[in-house]
Amino acid sequence: MSLLDALRVPAGPVDLLAYDTDATPGFEGDKSDGERALADLGEHLMDLQTRLFAGRETDTPHRVLMVLQGMDTSGKGGVLKHTVGLVDPVGVKITSFKAPTEEELAHDFLWRIAKAVPGPGYLGVFDRSHYEDVLIGRVRALAPAEEIERRYGAINGFEADLVAGGTVVLKCMLHISPAEQRRRLQARLDDSTKYWKYNPGDLDERALWADYRSAYEIALERTTTDAAPWHVVPSDRKWYRNLAVAQLLVETLEELDLHWPPPAFDLEAERARLAADGIS
Repeated sequence: MSLLDALRVPAGPVDLLAYDTDATPGFEGDKSDGERALADLGEHLMDLQTRLFAGRETDTPHRVLMVLQGMDTSGKGGVLKHTVGLVDPVGVKITSFKAPTEEELAHDFLWRIAKAVPGPGYLGVFDRSHYEDVLIGRVRALAPAEEIERRYGAINGFEADLVAGGTVVLKCMLHISPAEQRRRLQARLDDSTKYWKYNPGDLDERALWADYRSAYEIALERTTTDAAPWHVVPSDRKWYRNLAVAQLLVETLEELDLHWPPPAFDLEAERARLAADGIS
């Protein structure tokens, strides 16, 4: 079974307590094995992503949008560094969504999201995303209940339109346990090189852990679709998280059956010009 299938959220009610955050589906090795496997996967991932970017000006370009969501410390930044960092940054567009500005609040919640969708040939990565508007938006009651309800359908419609327009949407929820989050927060408090990563507000959000789990369960149930399914990535083990997301990305790109584009010029004429230019 592919990891896309193994980690895919099935239709129906979602119980995140049933998902083992320390598991390593599809992989039987330990940390050192996993780190080697990720390094070995890097060359293939780079090749696939380069093919994606090389085909951006063809008649049928592809584009891929990877959405990363998860509780604080779940490892979105780690995935960007260790997994997305394996590919050519020239063909990558990373967008980290923070609290909306006044201008953004004056528009529908998807307005700023649509502006960040990757162009042809690009791998786009959302570090947090439009799902914040049904996660923290729900937990913190940042919008009326009826508006939160409307947003699930709006998200499904938005993503369906993206897919119909040639964008592949890969959605990953990085799933950690509260105990693991405690360890990671403690590590930031104990290491002066990690103080910059610590945000006192993370403890305020941690106090609402059960509410966030419920919000995630609702979001996963309501927005995992055939066009854009969710994948729950066990993330207590950082090395497995990085490897799993890399494998999900490889499988996603492989399904596109990417080929190198033909030359957009007279190949033989250019070979003759180069052979005759007299410069040595």
